[in-house]
Amino acid sequence: MTGPTAHELLWGNSQRPRRGPKPSLSLERIVTEAIALADADGMAAVSMQRLAERLGCAKMALYRYVPGKAELTALMLDYGMGQPPQVTVADSDPEPWREALRQWAYTLYERYRAHPWAVDLTVGPRPMGPNELGWMEALLAPLAGTGLRGSERLDTVVLVNGHLRSLVQQTTGRGPEQAESEIARQVGEVLAAHADRYPEVVAAFADTSADGRNAALSYGIERILDGVAALIARRRD
Repeated sequence: MTGPTAHELLWGNSQRPRRGPKPSLSLERIVTEAIALADADGMAAVSMQRLAERLGCAKMALYRYVPGKAELTALMLDYGMGQPPQVTVADSDPEPWREALRQWAYTLYERYRAHPWAVDLTVGPRPMGPNELGWMEALLAPLAGTGLRGSERLDTVVLVNGHLRSLVQQTTGRGPEQAESEIARQVGEVLAAHADRYPEVVAAFADTSADGRNAALSYGIERILDGVAALIARRRD
């Protein structure tokens, strides 16, 4: 008999094992421990054998709850990302959708930072759970009534998410400020000997504000929102 599918596990359609002694494990405990393992050592360290060792059980005991690693990683992604934020926007805000998307983006960025392995799990077709779809719903809802087509609203999700994913991939293992400082230092060392070949690179780095924390994150988010605002204005006109 085959085990439950990822869809059944994500949406609560699977039944707990009925045969044998009363189980000492739970699906939630297994997934929570797998997330802790991935947070500590990366996704490559997650295996059914190592997870069983951390849980103090036999490897075969895990298969009574989750058929394999593919189903496990689907659960890890949905559990790890959690529920989307409850955004708050002032009634007087002329562009409430903009503030809602901004809060959505910064919150998702922090979730990715907490679980950087999740970035790789969101690539390509996959079974989506209630939390992942909840994040999509939370961004699409503020865009309803803006005049954007459905495909444009969905592409907005992809565009914002892509910016966040890219930054997390570039700064994994260190904070964004530290990563920016390291890049500036390394480029500076090269330019010290080759400044004449790259005058615009020299000029750009010389004109960079020293106190621009998370500059790449905020700059990208705001420019994306500017573009969305321009498209909404054209639709309304």
